[in-house]
Amino acid sequence: MWDWDYVYELLPKLLRALPATLGAALCGFALAVLVGILIAIAGRSRFRLLRGLTTGIVDFIRSTPLLVQLFFLYYSLPMLTPLAMSAFATGVIGLGLHYACYLSEVFRSSIDALPKGQWEAASALNLSKARTWFSIVLPQAMPPVIPIMGNYLIVIFKETPALSAITFVELLMRTKNETSISFRAFEPYTITGGLFIVVSLLLSLAVSRLEKRFKNRTTA
Repeated sequence: MWDWDYVYELLPKLLRALPATLGAALCGFALAVLVGILIAIAGRSRFRLLRGLTTGIVDFIRSTPLLVQLFFLYYSLPMLTPLAMSAFATGVIGLGLHYACYLSEVFRSSIDALPKGQWEAASALNLSKARTWFSIVLPQAMPPVIPIMGNYLIVIFKETPALSAITFVELLMRTKNETSISFRAFEPYTITGGLFIVVSLLLSLAVSRLEKRFKNRTTA
């Protein structure tokens, strides 16, 4: 049966794990956006070797599970190199690189949808490649994909339980620890599910407001 006394005792413990969980998701998402943009730009490079290398890396990462990538970064990489990272840093890099490969395709499709006249105008004005990308192309390509980016942010947040496999104490691991102590599973997992739903809804609301703000700017 549902025990409210246990819930009142348990809830603060689970809430203390929420900032770390949300922090890993937000940092991973920021890295995914940054790397995804760089991959999309590299995919349009005039150098065939760079395009081929980028395509190969993206296909490889998308073809392997996130959990395997996390295991490699946290357990195998320190054996092969002197590089050793904390569980939080490994989780952020793992989430960021994994979903950067998916977001890069989103950015690529949005960039390809831009009229050719934008590129021709930049060339006529003798703008540098960097200024063309960051002053003309990306400011126009990013706003249309904000809803899709928001979806990936929520997906990344829901993928944070995978970080428990590399000893990162996120919300689900804290729930498992509390369950192993109290031998009660009903309340901990129900509260955890509720917290994931609430945070996902709040993130979705924030993305919707951001999308409306960009629409108002473009129509003004």
